[in-house]
Amino acid sequence: MGANDFQQAVTLHRPAKIATPQGPWSVEAIQELLDKPLMDLLFEAQTVHRQHFPEGDIELATLLSVKTGGCPENCGYCPQSAEFDTGVKAQKLMEVDEVVRAAQAAKDAGATRFCMGAAWRAPKDRDVEKVAVLVEAVKGLGMQTCATLGMLEPHHAHQLKAAGLDYYNHNLDTAPEYYTDVVDTRTYQDRLDTLANVRSAGISVCCGGIVGMGEQSVHRAGLIAQLANLNPYPESVPINSLVRVPGTPLADSEPVDPFDFVRMIAVARITMPTARVRLSAGRQQLGDAVQALCFMAGANSIFYGDKLLVTGNPDVEADTVLLRKLGLKSRQMQEQAEGCAA
Repeated sequence: MGANDFQQAVTLHRPAKIATPQGPWSVEAIQELLDKPLMDLLFEAQTVHRQHFPEGDIELATLLSVKTGGCPENCGYCPQSAEFDTGVKAQKLMEVDEVVRAAQAAKDAGATRFCMGAAWRAPKDRDVEKVAVLVEAVKGLGMQTCATLGMLEPHHAHQLKAAGLDYYNHNLDTAPEYYTDVVDTRTYQDRLDTLANVRSAGISVCCGGIVGMGEQSVHRAGLIAQLANLNPYPESVPINSLVRVPGTPLADSEPVDPFDFVRMIAVARITMPTARVRLSAGRQQLGDAVQALCFMAGANSIFYGDKLLVTGNPDVEADTVLLRKLGLKSRQMQEQAEGCAA
């Protein structure tokens, strides 16, 4: 075979470029994606991913519980609920200097986004005033800021925006029809209203859900449909694998099949092409190989550090080693490489 013949053969067998899918998305269309052969699904997700993000790009975010425990909600997965005996002790809101030290340590370790979580059903005026001070302080370090404080009123969202808040996290958790199996102290519409209030204030949305709470595949498709059909869809989409905490109602849930979790990452990427799809809670139980598949499926953000609110997370050193093995680079890693090259 001559050179021209070889080149022609390569051209004929080169995969065609996949057009970025467009919404709105039906639950049935998303279910069809979830049911695809895994290799085909991964190929489609990675193709969509590369059309919108630089090769090997990964975002590192750190999450700190700035007010722990004592939450009046009864979310079945959450060890911070006051209704469940999980060993988590209620603690008051952290002081500014404590939060700044934690944020600086996260920045030094390579994180670019710092998320502050508080176990409230909905913060009061005085709570938002204090969190606004925390946001301003962390913003002063040159980091992106994120907060998750429960349900948010419009004036609170505007107050946090004025303080410099970049992102607000408020997960939908699951599909609407499965929601009351998980929590009944707030409604699905409550969650949607908070997202609308955040959007109206000009804050970017971080919103995802949890896999492994006893839901069926159709509920997973329903969750993705809710997220992908938000207008606009979230800038950040955390996909969590349930961390089964003793004392919570969902502690005995069957572990999610790792390949089903990878499928959720892939479908999130396909349906929300420009979002940061975050490989979030439960990474510790996935192992390196499954995490690698998740990155192939389009995940390009992780929570970085040894703890997510009150549950474990892979430590910084282990994450750094894994990212290097996979050729993934955070902004800090890229800057360091460019500095060495210069």
